[in-house]
Amino acid sequence: MRRNRQRMQGFTLVELAVVMTIVALLLASLMYTLSAQMEQRNIEETRRRLDQARELILSYALIKGRLPCPARFTTSTDHSSGQESFCTTAATSQFSTCVGSETTTVPSSPEHGTCSNHFNGYLPAASIGYTQTDPSGFALDAWGNRIRYAVTRRNTNCSGTSTPANSYTTMFTSKTYLQSYGITCLPDDLIVCKSGTGVSSTDCGGVSNQVMSSSLVVAVLLSTGKNGGTYGGTGTDEAVNVAGNRTFVLHTPTDSSFANGEFDDQLTWITAGELYGRMISAGRLP
Repeated sequence: MRRNRQRMQGFTLVELAVVMTIVALLLASLMYTLSAQMEQRNIEETRRRLDQARELILSYALIKGRLPCPARFTTSTDHSSGQESFCTTAATSQFSTCVGSETTTVPSSPEHGTCSNHFNGYLPAASIGYTQTDPSGFALDAWGNRIRYAVTRRNTNCSGTSTPANSYTTMFTSKTYLQSYGITCLPDDLIVCKSGTGVSSTDCGGVSNQVMSSSLVVAVLLSTGKNGGTYGGTGTDEAVNVAGNRTFVLHTPTDSSFANGEFDDQLTWITAGELYGRMISAGRLP
């Protein structure tokens, strides 16, 4: 009887080990579930922020009569504070740059619309009224990474009695030129690809690798995702999205075992048809 009472007074070491193992498994499962839920919330919140930014850009176009230029960031002491960044003078060729002569003042006479960085800039949060920003005024996704923004520079397929002087007349970021040539021209540079394999700085390497053609897209908004940081991830497809040229990649998320590496970027765009449709409905065009 005495021996039975002693056994009833506590657990054996084996029993304690079993209990601790079960508790550890339950905690690990709970932590994994919470982590997965947090990841999903961040993905959904980033999508919401991209959609909000997209609507703000379209609203800006209805008010100002043009798309905004991207914000510029070169260094922590050389940036546009989340405002649009323009070249002081209009482009003289499709390869024109204006490093060292940028301005946040909207050009006039005419409003030429040449952005200082059409393809390698950031969402101009201060200009469009986007409020979720870092101390420097740049828009952030749910992971605290800056939202990137690219806007078309070239035009093509223009028709009518009046056409732009050349293909690099920056129509879509100029109120003057958009009113003069709008709905007669299409964009001719930004392109979205299915994979980074075979892409160049100007095309997807073939129509079969296209998601959206260059004659449709006037603006692209990009979150570099959880692994993005300031400069984007290290995978082949993610590297395309931060290369600073006219090509972008979008496909379902992949992990590091994928041939082109991990991919968790989120991307959305505005088409010429949508922009023209909104502006016509609002009486801003033709």
